[in-house]
Amino acid sequence: MLKVENLRFGYVPSVDIFRHVTFTINGGEFIAIGGKNGCGKTTITRLLVGLETPTEGRLYYNGTDITDMPPSKRGQFIGYVFQQPDRQMFRPTVATEVAFGPESLGRSKAEVDCIVNEVLEKVGISHLRDAYPPTLRRGEKQRVAIASALAMQSKILILDEPTSGQDGKETKDLLLLLRQLHEEGLTILLITHDMEIMAAECTRAIIMGHQTVAFDGTPDTLFIKSADELHDLGLTRPPSVELSLAVPGLGYCKSMDELRIRLLAQLEA
Repeated sequence: MLKVENLRFGYVPSVDIFRHVTFTINGGEFIAIGGKNGCGKTTITRLLVGLETPTEGRLYYNGTDITDMPPSKRGQFIGYVFQQPDRQMFRPTVATEVAFGPESLGRSKAEVDCIVNEVLEKVGISHLRDAYPPTLRRGEKQRVAIASALAMQSKILILDEPTSGQDGKETKDLLLLLRQLHEEGLTILLITHDMEIMAAECTRAIIMGHQTVAFDGTPDTLFIKSADELHDLGLTRPPSVELSLAVPGLGYCKSMDELRIRLLAQLEA
């Protein structure tokens, strides 16, 4: 369990990006963090992993205060995938990049080799083990970063806008991987502007707005709000929700697949 309590932060003294931010992340959740540009979505996650220090407030992991814990220590339970993942890579091959974490924990060479082989296979990039990370496609770099987090046995994985700039197949493949990892018990936080992903994949949405947490609940509760309320938060309804709410008696549909199934059932009835 990861808890943030009454966080306040600003990059410029006396100018807060947000204040009074409190929420708890429980094990096994799949959470979307959304809101307008500049509302503090990425900043929140940087505070979680220790890349920034709050002006006020505390952070706790399983009851232990981690507010002053360095990022290197937090990396043992929180993994982070940057929006530009090549910024977090510095070793000459994929395999050595993924090996860095367990090596830093003092694991033996045999243990490290076993861990690397296992996580590269899990994320589907065993064939890239000898590749130079900067030459990879963005989606492949993301998988290297995810493998690095899994190699540390992270319990929480944070991804910053992981589907931006990707084509449909890359997005579909990444979401399939994240779904599989979530089903295996990994807690996932996704910073995203993609309302379809928020509705279809996530069990919870935390929306930043008005310099604090403006909404914290399920996506279906979020997207039945009025268009004006959503617009005020920098959000729109995804097409599946918009269409399903327009069809009498159909009910809320979180994805286009669910919409098609319900429409067919309604036509056959």
